Amino acid sequence: MATLAEAESANESYLEELDGYRFEDIKVGMTAVYSRTITESDIVLFCGISGDTNPVHLDETYAGKTLFRGTIAHGMLPASFISTVLGTKLPGPGTIYVSQNCRFRAPVRAGDTVHARVTVTAIDEKRRRVTLKTDCFVGKTCVIDGDAEVMIPVRD
Repeated sequence: MATLAEAESANESYLEELDGYRFEDIKVGMTAVYSRTITESDIVLFCGISGDTNPVHLDETYAGKTLFRGTIAHGMLPASFISTVLGTKLPGPGTIYVSQNCRFRAPVRAGDTVHARVTVTAIDEKRRRVTLKTDCFVGKTCVIDGDAEVMIPVRD
């Protein structure tokens, strides 16, 4: 398996961020990464957007008594970075998210830099769908993994 740095470097020449890829351009093994550091403000804003005000995300005293021993980000906050990769890098603009499976492997906290990576694993020519392995890392720790299925625009 390629490291995140290798994946970013190898795909630099492939990424067409303004136009995105078309179905005909996609190849098994293509990879893209998006990285972002989670802030306390991100967590508070996500509470407002999602309506999930669970104190494990907001109250250090409460969260300190849980198995996490401190506040954590909502699992869907770093998972949403997968959508960022799909919609802006690979395949890019015009991509339609059909499905996503996620397994939350470890907590993410304010200050953690999350690296969301997608890798094309299968192409269904008949249905014009693409399957991608999806994962998010903090350092070398996989915090989320799963797979996604997307529809991609075709050439005119």
